Amino acid sequence: MGEKSIAAAEIQEAPPRTTGWNQTLKVFFTRKLVVVGFVLVLIFVLMAIFGPWLTPYDPYQIDTENTLLQPLTKGHLLGTDALGRDTLSRLVYGSRTALTVGIITIAIGTTIGVILGLLAGFFGGATSMIIMRLMDMLLTFPMLLLALLISGILGGGIQNVIIALTLGSIAPYSRVVNGQTLSVKENDYIIAAHAVGANDARTMFSHILPNILPLIIVLSTMQIGGLILAEASLSFLGIGIKPPGAAWGSMINDGYRYLLTNPALSFAPGICIILVVFGFMMMGDGLRDALDPRLRGTL
Repeated sequence: MGEKSIAAAEIQEAPPRTTGWNQTLKVFFTRKLVVVGFVLVLIFVLMAIFGPWLTPYDPYQIDTENTLLQPLTKGHLLGTDALGRDTLSRLVYGSRTALTVGIITIAIGTTIGVILGLLAGFFGGATSMIIMRLMDMLLTFPMLLLALLISGILGGGIQNVIIALTLGSIAPYSRVVNGQTLSVKENDYIIAAHAVGANDARTMFSHILPNILPLIIVLSTMQIGGLILAEASLSFLGIGIKPPGAAWGSMINDGYRYLLTNPALSFAPGICIILVVFGFMMMGDGLRDALDPRLRGTL
């Protein structure tokens, strides 16, 4: 009877089992900076999705009678620009431009880079040499400089900006995935997969890719912030999003000449860029801790 009571007590005191997903979420939301970054990204995503319903004015409507209004004047929370367009409305629509460029670019660049890295690392030999030498050629140019060159050739516009930034983002993923593939393919379970008749495509995409996917997710999340910053730089230089498109970089360029009289024109989009880049960087850092147990608790 006593042994049964002890056994029952042990069963009752056993800690609840947690799934891997629950553990991942718990680690991700442990650090306050990560939570702050997640909230910032969520705010900008909601701004981008619900922009048409959040903007008090048409962001492209020119009003020559109300140009360069100061913040909190005539119902304009952040004032107006030199053409009388509402600054807050253009900020909201600028978030749509920034996130569209960042997400589409990272999706295309990551897909191409991962496939090339898998092929190079898995097959090796001439395949690896050709792919990696092409990636080395791309890496000789900094991403922003390469984007400047391509945008200068193709011209402005959101499509050409995406193409330019995509070409600049492929090489880092290819090199990282290539190195990880070279390591993972030597594991026993890969050898066992070949032994039971798995073909090369199944081995790469069903056995190797899932094991390096956490690293790809972390790199992609952190890279989005850099791509948004690169798009803003191109727009600031006048070879990114074409007018009258709302883009944070072009808004900074339009407002810098009025820094002394109406600083909100440049400061507001500049602060938005800082916040969204910070948010994605913190999210990437949190995902790194959550998805890789070896790095939990490190900076």
